[in-house]
Amino acid sequence: MQHQVTEHWNEAMWQQAEPIYEEAFPEHGRKTKSIVMRMFERGLCALHVWNDGQAAAAMALTGMDAKENLLVIDYIAVRGSLRGRGAGLACLQDLREWARSKRCRGIVIEAEADPSEENAGRIAFWEKAGFTQAAYVHSYIWVPETYRAMYLSLDPAHPVESHDGGEELFKSILRFHEKAYRRPNPS
Repeated sequence: MQHQVTEHWNEAMWQQAEPIYEEAFPEHGRKTKSIVMRMFERGLCALHVWNDGQAAAAMALTGMDAKENLLVIDYIAVRGSLRGRGAGLACLQDLREWARSKRCRGIVIEAEADPSEENAGRIAFWEKAGFTQAAYVHSYIWVPETYRAMYLSLDPAHPVESHDGGEELFKSILRFHEKAYRRPNPS
């Protein structure tokens, strides 16, 4: 699959990614297009699109936590017809290489922590990709699901760790979300 990435708003790439994004994430679980556009205006994110020759096969929206030098995967999804065929793992390999090129010391994601077969499957996928679950479980006030950080170290000299059970790792995710949802200041 061919991996394209942009750190600036690109309407054509978004049009490729949006159907996969909407298929994978329910409306209450995804950012609106206007929020995503605002994230680009602020330099907070990158859009990744993978093509399988004819159409978009997968997408990801990522951001950086400069304080901890971590890549935060906000969303990643594979077109439904391609799931279970290794496409997601291939996309994550590309994200690893891209994060290394940005000199990130690791990658962090949030995974649903509530016990369910679907969530167990997602966690198994991330573990297969080399991610480690942190013990800390975070409860947001605005959504009923609980989440935990999962992380992957990229820099052996400065590994990502969860000495406190993962609460500090989750702060990277929270900092990213806070910036993403922050309303613009009126001029």
